[in-house]
Amino acid sequence: MAQIGKKRKAAVERVDRSRNYAPVEAVGLVKDVAYAKFDESVELHMRLGVDPRHADQQVRGVMALPHGTGRDVRILVFAEGDAARAAEAAGADHVGGDELAEKIRGGWLEFDSVIATQPMMRVVGRLGPVLGPRGLMPSPKAGTVVGEADVADVVRETKAGRMEFRIDKTANLHIPFGKVSFEQDKLIENLAAAIDAVVRAKPSGAKGNYIQSVTIASTMGPGIRLDLPAALAMAR
Repeated sequence: MAQIGKKRKAAVERVDRSRNYAPVEAVGLVKDVAYAKFDESVELHMRLGVDPRHADQQVRGVMALPHGTGRDVRILVFAEGDAARAAEAAGADHVGGDELAEKIRGGWLEFDSVIATQPMMRVVGRLGPVLGPRGLMPSPKAGTVVGEADVADVVRETKAGRMEFRIDKTANLHIPFGKVSFEQDKLIENLAAAIDAVVRAKPSGAKGNYIQSVTIASTMGPGIRLDLPAALAMAR
């Protein structure tokens, strides 16, 4: 069994595993116990009371964090003509059509988000087997299939912190909501926005307690469980 490092052990010992922390206290503790030399991400982990095997219990949506995630999101846009030029001006990292599709089919995946204008779905549709399993396939529901006039706005919003979330096969959600270096108030506001988005995404087939547990943690740090009523009260 691998031995736990001294820094990791010290961080774990500062978290009371028997407690459910108030959100403000938990965010402060996440910042205090972070020990990595890099700027760790701070993530929200939620256990949901749904069965992902049923279509009416899927949890998926789009959120815009007020202070962004702190990550440099690499955006690929499938567009042509004026829409392509608008996407480039808005800050998209890669813009194109068939040539990008060929690169992706060849194994190239150096991007974090894919946006497509509606006419370009004739090209993107063939990439489902590659993009789908990675959660990168554009879709109208996720707001990543857009009209040509809207592509620049979506690129800017994505760069600023707009992102998609989706439940995994074990009924859990994992959502980054900032960096350890963020001011505490900004992390709290981002956390509130993320929880609110998940509450609003409650599916029609959900029964019983929709949100069962809420935990936050930095990339390398221990999980800190939040007081559930206090966490849900953060939703608008």
